[in-house]
Amino acid sequence: MKVLVATQKPFAPVAVEGIREVLDGKGHELVLLEKYTDKKQLLDAVADVAALIVRSDKVDAEVLDAAENLKIVVRAGAGYDNIDLQAATEHDVCVENTPGQNSNAVAELVFGMTVMAVRNMYDGTSGSELRGKTLGIHAFGQVGRNVARIAGGFGMQVSALDPYCPDSVMEDAGVSPVHDIRELYSRNKFVSLHIPATPETTRSVGYDLITLMPKGGVLINTARKEVIDEDGLQKALRERPDLKYVADVKPDNADALLEEFPGRVFFTPKKMGAQTAEANINAGIAAARQIAEFFETGAAPFRVNK
Repeated sequence: MKVLVATQKPFAPVAVEGIREVLDGKGHELVLLEKYTDKKQLLDAVADVAALIVRSDKVDAEVLDAAENLKIVVRAGAGYDNIDLQAATEHDVCVENTPGQNSNAVAELVFGMTVMAVRNMYDGTSGSELRGKTLGIHAFGQVGRNVARIAGGFGMQVSALDPYCPDSVMEDAGVSPVHDIRELYSRNKFVSLHIPATPETTRSVGYDLITLMPKGGVLINTARKEVIDEDGLQKALRERPDLKYVADVKPDNADALLEEFPGRVFFTPKKMGAQTAEANINAGIAAARQIAEFFETGAAPFRVNK
């Protein structure tokens, strides 16, 4: 089978070699499309492939229409809102993600930005410490669980809200379950977002929730920009000069926020959560293994479409 790796942001060379080794070992052919700048390049490349590995690359109905032989798409990472799941199902294409492979990398970035925020963006003034402070985790999936683990090392008091996660899982991790979203925000000085962008969650975190946070609150977003009500965020920051917002996902109104709230907001120049050598390698090789397993046994343990 011909397997295309299509990445505008390429995998590390060692990851590509790992992918190649997995696929070669199962008799598949690897094709690379790296740093492409035009969608037509992707449309041409998918024309005769049976499998596709992407990172944040868009796989929409047009791409699926062009890929007549395509059987499976694997998103090397956890989030998969860059793939049109309904269109994939209509084309009888299996879509999988690789949960857990990037989780530690994203969780470490949470604390990189959090420490920077409490140290006043390293402006030379006296900041504060994380030990003994309260942290709320909004969604307790793989990333959230790694955030909780690292928070334990800082000596933080951790609680989490996730209606899809049993309380016992949180409790086993030393985390206090919360069942009311308003409580999560009102009781925690730090709140870390890990919810996906769905119709239910889009623009769900806004003025009403953010202004519940205690004095000196910091909201950390390594999830998706779409989950933030940007107008509500701006209003909250304007009315509460004690609040800060740091994110790995640059909002549409980033320039306005940076100008109006210097020293209180920070955005990475592009999504950096999974940008470590380790995560890069893990996710790419996991994607290759899942494709090999799919063609060998038909198994799709991480399928995300129906």
